[in-house]
Amino acid sequence: MRNDKAGKISKLSFVGLIITMGIVYGDIGTSPLYVMRAIASSVTTIDNDFILGALSCIIWTLTLQTTVKYVLITLRADNKGEGGIYSLFALVRRKMPKAYIIAIIGGSTLLADGIITPAITVTSAIEGLQIVQKQLPTIPIVLIIITGLFVIQQFGTKKIGSSFGPIMTLWFLTLAILGVNQIVQLPVVFKAFNPYYALQLIVEHPSAMLVLGAVFLCITGVEALYSDLGHCGLKNIQISWIFVKSALILNYLGQGAYLLKNGFNGNNPFFSIMPQWFVLPGIILATAAAIIASQALISGSFTLISVASSLNLWPNIKRKYPTNIKGQIYIPSVNWFLFLGVIFVVLFFQESSNMEAAYGLSVNLTLISTTILVAFYLMSKKVNPVLITLFSLSFLLIEGVFLYANLLKFKHGGWLTLTLASLFFIVKYGWYNARKIRNRHITFTSINEYLPIICDLSKDKEVPKYATNLVYMTRANNPDEIESKIIYSILNKQPKRADTYWFLHVDKLDEPDTFAYEVTEMVPGIIRRIDFRLGFKIEPRVNLYFHQVLEEMTALKEIDLVSHYKSLRKYNITADFLFIMIDRVPNYDIDFSPFEKFMMVLYSIFRRLGISEVKSLGLDSTNIIVEKVPLSTHVSYKRKAIKRKIFS
Repeated sequence: MRNDKAGKISKLSFVGLIITMGIVYGDIGTSPLYVMRAIASSVTTIDNDFILGALSCIIWTLTLQTTVKYVLITLRADNKGEGGIYSLFALVRRKMPKAYIIAIIGGSTLLADGIITPAITVTSAIEGLQIVQKQLPTIPIVLIIITGLFVIQQFGTKKIGSSFGPIMTLWFLTLAILGVNQIVQLPVVFKAFNPYYALQLIVEHPSAMLVLGAVFLCITGVEALYSDLGHCGLKNIQISWIFVKSALILNYLGQGAYLLKNGFNGNNPFFSIMPQWFVLPGIILATAAAIIASQALISGSFTLISVASSLNLWPNIKRKYPTNIKGQIYIPSVNWFLFLGVIFVVLFFQESSNMEAAYGLSVNLTLISTTILVAFYLMSKKVNPVLITLFSLSFLLIEGVFLYANLLKFKHGGWLTLTLASLFFIVKYGWYNARKIRNRHITFTSINEYLPIICDLSKDKEVPKYATNLVYMTRANNPDEIESKIIYSILNKQPKRADTYWFLHVDKLDEPDTFAYEVTEMVPGIIRRIDFRLGFKIEPRVNLYFHQVLEEMTALKEIDLVSHYKSLRKYNITADFLFIMIDRVPNYDIDFSPFEKFMMVLYSIFRRLGISEVKSLGLDSTNIIVEKVPLSTHVSYKRKAIKRKIFS
């Protein structure tokens, strides 16, 4: 047996802090590009109480939602060092299987956010050029940058990725300096730390909900603190957040001071607080930060879909590995779907101020989903119920108020993100439930009573040899069981004589990075079973892993890989292997309910959009036979087949 676990939790270090800047904070770090403009645009008049109230809402939203909920609480719900909504789901799904619906909602809205973020951040940054040249058309520039960003994904970001940390560190230093430059002229904005001003605005201002919808934009990207936990480590995120939060608040206070002093004339206060000589360098730096934020969302979307596929929440997909950096993947279908979505958003809304209405609603639903899953996690850890109730009610109340505020923007653009999230939800919900229905029709039988029959078949010279080594993929978690369909394939559907029969089983674990295997000699030299235990972030490259096992067994002199045919053996030719994959096709005599029929229709559609199970398992398609069998049959064997729930 072999067991490898990749320890990816980074220790606290200066280098780790810089890397964290480039990975985690791109989205939330570029929020100052549009938050204060969105707040100022939501009302007709701006006065002292309004600005202080809006700033106070920002400060306490960042404090409660980011510092308390994520940095202090949620980051501790790690799955062997990994974070993110699907890692959280993997922690609770055994005890709370229905939690998959919450995970699907959160994951779907997070993907929708991945389409809006590149559009609004890059457009906001490039619009700063209009300060230098009023009539400059920004849309073509935005489209060129976004196109280049998505084209480069297929080559990986290894070469430029090392610069992300230093650039974002410079970005946050710039945010802080620009803010302080305005604060010293009007230090009254420090009153915004008093939560009284936030409560006063919420209770008394007639446009309070519109303002809160804009305030919420200051925490878009907060989920990255959790989803990137495995890349950066708990301490690096917690310590770097102190610097990032300070820089963000100083910049927001600086923009607030500028608005108090000069009012709002429609120009973006973020660029207005820049000294004239710094405008062009500031725009270049903002564009670089926007590209890094977009890159983080794109890479995050790849990881999100990959993990969802491993957890059976998404169809099988084609993955590529453009670099040798651990964990960096590229999914062509996702990349180009996101690209088309971002291009549509840019062309449809034209200006970043119009995109603000579409932004926030999907993120809001992600935060609510995370709150519920964290509560489930705390329950599984037997935390004091009073504390769980306090956590749940407090954050669901805050996020519920924000949800109401964001729903007011539905007809102005919020419909777009909900539509996108709904499409992702349908795919995940349909795929997950269809697989459960299919697995319900898998019948298992005891393999022990068939071992003598298979052994006799292996030695029967009257039956033509089908292959020297015959390999089947099995879904049976219990090594004493086998699918009835496999027994039928070996014994009844053209008896398949082989010298050795191999049964391979892949068990997807709730842990992220585990790689282990175990070889069981069911009948020495004739029937063997290999169980691969893979974490949900490990690619099921079965063909590669199987050959590695064969090489190790050969080195230990447990097997002989030289051909058993005399004419080939004297030339030291390697023995032949043939894979058999059982493809279960739905038949129409099954009494499906209307819901099940609909799920199976969705499954057949989504299956065509993805890749085959052969490719998804990393099998050699040139050396495999796919046998199609009905999903359900009434064939009976000596022993009554038993139904088991499948988790892998």
